[in-house]
Order: sequence, then structure tokens, then C-alpha cells
Amino acid sequence: MQTFINDDFLLSNDYAKELYHQYAKNLPIIDYHNHLPPSEIDSNRKFKNISEIWLEGDHYKWRLLRANGIEEKFITGQATAKEKFMKWAQTVPNTIGNPLYHWTHLELLRYFEIDELLNEESAKRIWDTANERLQDESMHAQNLLIKSKVEFVGTTDDPTDDLSFHESIRNSNFPIMVAPSFRPDKALDIQSKFFNDWLTKLEEVTGTNVDKYNSFLEALSQRIEYFNEHGCRASDHGINVMFYEEGSENEVADIYEKSRRGCTLTEKDVKQFKTYTLQFLAEKYYEKNWAMQFHLGPLRNNNTKMYKEIGADSGFDSIGDQLLADPLSKFLDSLEKNNILPKTILYCLNPRDNYILATMAGNFQDSSIPGKVQFGTAWWYNDHIDGVTNQMSILSNVGLIKHFIGMLTDSRSFLSFSRHEYFRRILCNILGQWIEKGTIPPDIPLLGRYVKDISYFNAKRYFDI
Repeated sequence: MQTFINDDFLLSNDYAKELYHQYAKNLPIIDYHNHLPPSEIDSNRKFKNISEIWLEGDHYKWRLLRANGIEEKFITGQATAKEKFMKWAQTVPNTIGNPLYHWTHLELLRYFEIDELLNEESAKRIWDTANERLQDESMHAQNLLIKSKVEFVGTTDDPTDDLSFHESIRNSNFPIMVAPSFRPDKALDIQSKFFNDWLTKLEEVTGTNVDKYNSFLEALSQRIEYFNEHGCRASDHGINVMFYEEGSENEVADIYEKSRRGCTLTEKDVKQFKTYTLQFLAEKYYEKNWAMQFHLGPLRNNNTKMYKEIGADSGFDSIGDQLLADPLSKFLDSLEKNNILPKTILYCLNPRDNYILATMAGNFQDSSIPGKVQFGTAWWYNDHIDGVTNQMSILSNVGLIKHFIGMLTDSRSFLSFSRHEYFRRILCNILGQWIEKGTIPPDIPLLGRYVKDISYFNAKRYFDI
């Protein structure tokens, strides 16, 4: 059966259609936050089959496979690539209402030119056709980025990563900018049993003894310089529970040294360490003109049994419900008072917090750049039609959507850039519906500028690309 995805998919009236086709459709992509492996871009990875490019590391699909009663061996286990694909094909017809139903068929159509619904009956044909097309050089990793009109890729990298793949890409003739993003979660995770192990890695890459807190900060500064030399435009912080606890450098140094000796830390100790260290990092980001991203509110590794079996980031995270507004306000204000607040993007996983972040962003704007503090795009469990619509509607209600920096993939897949198309169609449909309701004028040139800025130009300016 032919798919439901046509030229006017998700566009419910003529205004939306005109805005999408005339202003959004052909724009390049700035994907400023994703988890693509830079090694695979550098090596121009060739994928053997559609399971490799589609199912590896995709916890979105893994969760739906489990919800469909599929055994773990067909998800993260030892089943063959074809067996895993067949289980996904069996699951897809049951995903109606989930964005993966749309994404699956968008990706089949845009990258494989397969205009057919995926199900058990079509699975063998689609497996054969997709695998045949994957053999073509145009389906190798670098060419997929070019095919998607990607202009900038912001990967996610630990401070101890050597960035050799980024350097190799930069020194090649590859026309797309692939920049690292500084993700120092492990540097803040002082309560983790793995903290000292990570510090050993930091010592190795910096040639620094970090037994003392000031030398730890110097080592982080050194890595920030290194990332900046490799084109870094942003940091990124995964924050399960937002924190704020004031402390002096001497107090935090004592806490750090207690941790190095293996002493037990109090909750206050942990918050003081995280607050002071993140303030230090934020000042460095400000100096480099980096954007600081906060991904706020997941509740991670809920299934202890499966965490022990297959580890983190495997599809067992969900939405947390810790209070956010007060510690976030105090932290951002502590930076603003000292004139060191960098460009900042705030993403929340709990949609309950959408108005909190949208209004929080408005507290800390200034004249340095329009939309300096951003209410970030709908993230993770919110990047579906309702979530994307809700995020932009709330931003419009309490801020200026005109300066919104738009979509990102937050993905490990080279096929996920169709999500930018998905986002742009939703954006144009929102504006088209507002025209139809009579709440905004039918000024297509004006709204076309909105579409172009939100889809591409705002992010290009924001990240200085």
C-alpha cells in the first residue's frame, strides 16, 4: 500500500502549504545538537543493511518493540540484523499515533525512495530494496548528510575525547562543518562511583595531576581551549535534577578533596560542588561565546534489572517531576549578577515545565543577541506533533517565537534529519491555522520570514556559523 506521505503532509490549508513549499522546504539544516558518532562521519561509514542504520542505538524504537511484546534478543540481543528488522516491521503497524510511524515512513521515502507502508507483508521487499540501495555510495554516512542539506553538525563529546575525528574531518574536503560540543556531565557527577575513574582520564589527556580542586578546574579550562580550537560552539549539560547551593571556593575544594579520599558526601556537599563548578564553566563558555545547553528533567535507568544487563541509554529513562523553577532561577541569576551569563538554551523533558522555561528565558534576555536565552525545542518525549505545537504555542504566548532557533535531531541516526522536515511542516501548519482562525494577518511575506528564521537563519546567527 502506498504511504500517506504526500507533498502536503501535515499541511492543513493553503496558507500552510504556501509557507512550507515557498519558504521552508529547500532550506539547509543547522543540526546544533545530536549524538552522531564523529568516527562514522570521518570514515564515511558504509552500512551493510537497514538494521545497522535504523535500529542500532535507537532507544525510541527499542521502547516500542518492548511495548509490542518483542523479546530482548530481537532488540539489543544476539538476533540477526534481518530478524531485528522483521520484528520492527511487525511492530510498525501498531505505532499509529506515535511520531515513529511518521518518521519511519518519511525516512523510507526520503532516503530510500520507498513509497510503501512497512508491515509484515511488505517487510521482505523493503529489506531487499533498502539493502540494495545502501550499497550505493550516495548512502554512505557523509553523502547522507549532504543529501539532507546539512550545513552544520554539533556532536556531543566528553571533555576527555581527543577530537581526532573532528580534526580529520576538518582537514578533509568534506563541505559540512562537524563541530564538537562540550558535555562535562561526568565532571560534575562527584557522587558517582565512577568519578575518580573519570578524573584519571582527565589527567591522562591533560598531563595534569588533579588531586586538588584548582588543578581540576585548570584541567577543565585546558579542555575548553582544546574544544574551542576544534570549532566548538556549545556546551551541553544533562541535568536530571536542577541544583543550586552557594559555596566558597575553599569549601568546594574541601568537598572535592574529600571525594578524592573516598569520603561520603552530604547532599549539600554535592550541590555546592556542582553549583560552583558549573558557575566556573559557564564563565568560560561566556568568554568563548559558546551557547550553554541545559537538558533538564529525565528520570534515568528506572529498570534496575535491565540496567544491569545492558547498561544506560537503552530505553529505560522517563520523565522526572522534581521542582525546577527556584534552583534554575537562582543559578542563572548568579551568573547574570556577575555578568557571565552565556547564551543559554533550556530544554525540559516534563511538559509541565514548559511555561516555567518559557517565562524563565524572558528573565535573562539582553541586547547582545535577540533571544539570548532560549526556550529550547520540544525534546525527547515531546518531539511529536502535539509536543512541538505546544512548545511553539507557549513560546509565542509569553515570548517572541520570531527569534526561536528551531529544531535539532538529538539523534544517533544518519536518517533522522527528516525530523527537520517534520518540524518545518508543523511550524507552517501552526501559522496557517492561525491565519485561518483570524488571529494573525495573511501576510505571507512576513510569515515567510518567520519560517525561514526559525527553520534556519536564527540558529545560523546564534551559533555564529
